[in-house]
Amino acid sequence: MEIEERTKLFGLLGKNISYSFSRGYFAEKFDLLELTDHKYVNFDLDSIQELTALIQKNKGQLVGFNITIPYKEEVIPFLDKIDKKAAKIGAVNTVRISKKGKLKGFNTDYYGFKESLKPLLKEKHKKALILGTGGASKAVAFALKRMNFEVVFVSRQGTGGDVITYQQLDETVIKEHLLIVNCTPLGTHPNVDNCPAIPYEYIGESHILYDLIYNPAKTLFLQKGEEKGAVIKNGLEMLELQAEKAWQIWQKS
Repeated sequence: MEIEERTKLFGLLGKNISYSFSRGYFAEKFDLLELTDHKYVNFDLDSIQELTALIQKNKGQLVGFNITIPYKEEVIPFLDKIDKKAAKIGAVNTVRISKKGKLKGFNTDYYGFKESLKPLLKEKHKKALILGTGGASKAVAFALKRMNFEVVFVSRQGTGGDVITYQQLDETVIKEHLLIVNCTPLGTHPNVDNCPAIPYEYIGESHILYDLIYNPAKTLFLQKGEEKGAVIKNGLEMLELQAEKAWQIWQKS
């Protein structure tokens, strides 16, 4: 793909990302702001090792990029600097490139999640289950801990401590943890018949089920929660908020 020399280039780094929310969001944003010299593209890489060549190829034009699955952690060794919050989280979803070509990593996922969740919370929401242990789950955990939640991760291979298995999710655990956040890709279009294997029969009206997935708008995970009277929310607002935060970061380049 040829990019005009004067174009300011932005993009999304990931693998199998033709579905990209970000590309459509920023294309619309650039249109609205009449930024005709700005372009946002998908950088679909088979390996993070391809990043160095990508940066070199677009040197002087690439201002910054977002990062999605599976590179939010793998990108860190390629950075020259990392923001304090991103370092604590251990995952990066936004990179800004300075005029000198230095890469600095940030995490705006935690901000998007926190701000989109806050209006739903009540005093009783003190404990959370996070389904999945990838880069996005780290940002979610960081946000929740800052909001004084007790957090337990759920994965197929529990490691003890604050990481348990799906088999350990019994009635007591579900009823104690009134916020359940899906950070796995289960249920993403086109595999809409999938959902995390939790005992939905113990979900009740006091629960909040939050899914980072936005396509479909109502995953099977959310449908099952809604059937039990739970408050549900998908990841669209989180994505919009983190994208706006990323835009603010890039404007400081």
